[in-house]
Amino acid sequence: MKIKIKKDLLLEGLNKVSRAISTKNLIPILSGIKFDLSLEGLTLTASDNDITIQTFIPIENDNMYIEKEGSIIIQGKYILDIVRKLPDEYINIEVIDELKILIYAENSEFNLNGINKKEYPNISLENSKTFVKINNKVFKTLINQTAFATSNDESRPILTGINIKITGDILECSATDSYRLSKKQVKIDNVTNENYNIIIPGKNITEFIKILNDNNNDLEIHIFNNKVLFKQENLLFQSRLVSGNYPNVNNLIPNDSFLKVTANLSDLYDVIDRASILTSDKEKNIVTLETNKNVLIVKSSSAEIGRVEEKMIISKDNDEEIKISFSAKYMMDALKSFEGDMVEMLFVGEVKPIIVKDVEDPNLIQLVLPIRTY
Repeated sequence: MKIKIKKDLLLEGLNKVSRAISTKNLIPILSGIKFDLSLEGLTLTASDNDITIQTFIPIENDNMYIEKEGSIIIQGKYILDIVRKLPDEYINIEVIDELKILIYAENSEFNLNGINKKEYPNISLENSKTFVKINNKVFKTLINQTAFATSNDESRPILTGINIKITGDILECSATDSYRLSKKQVKIDNVTNENYNIIIPGKNITEFIKILNDNNNDLEIHIFNNKVLFKQENLLFQSRLVSGNYPNVNNLIPNDSFLKVTANLSDLYDVIDRASILTSDKEKNIVTLETNKNVLIVKSSSAEIGRVEEKMIISKDNDEEIKISFSAKYMMDALKSFEGDMVEMLFVGEVKPIIVKDVEDPNLIQLVLPIRTY
């Protein structure tokens, strides 16, 4: 194998696939990146058995010069550091004696020990006959608006995942850690004859979103019994699925409320943010919200620190009043997911979930559980 390739192009590809390399992996070879060089271009693959990322860099114009095809596994940490720190526009990579790798530029030369490609596990990245197509940007927004509500508690693995249901041309995405809930529905480009209900590990889908392009192209979702494959242009991302049944979140969303408060999103976020400054427990950072006619009051107090009170003008749909406490962090996370200017907060009771909606996007629902303060 022998190639001369533009540094920026190679670094971009390595940055994408290196997200699949785990430092804790028990299989040493999985700390490496597989290079497959053909006359069409360079394919980079990395996996930790949980996720697999593959990207293809096609030969175009003068982006690379291929002298000899071949395959090799190179230690991910070292190749990434070398490529990142070399100052040259082009980098040469040459395999000598099957397992010796020479990486050189104008004034630098590195000799690395490679790993035989035969030792690398056989990773299947096949397509399914039926797949779902969705706009790239729509999917990225969808995950960003919901994935933050997944749980970090590994004792309940189901809740560490994000639930994706596909029925007809509707894709529904839900996440909950049992203290908050996020749900969004979008229309997809192709109607499926099959219904899907899968759970993808939250940390995996978040890694995928970080490397997904921001363009308006289509993203293909290929779903299997125990894995899901995302395909977008020259990028493939495969993740295992979490086995089990996700709770029916629609049963958790109240159908009615006794009070609806409409407020400016930015102002509401800032008020809660400031009120949380003096909370003593940074994990729960409890604030209390109450209404008084058309004024919303948010306050918090701590015996050791002091107290704060914030006010803002709101509109209500009736003369009812509410006093309720909740985690400022959870409410701020929910508010960050909205893109409009105005939000609605629907109150069902002092010990019932608070429903938060974007006035302009009724397909996105956030739920935050109140916290008893007495």
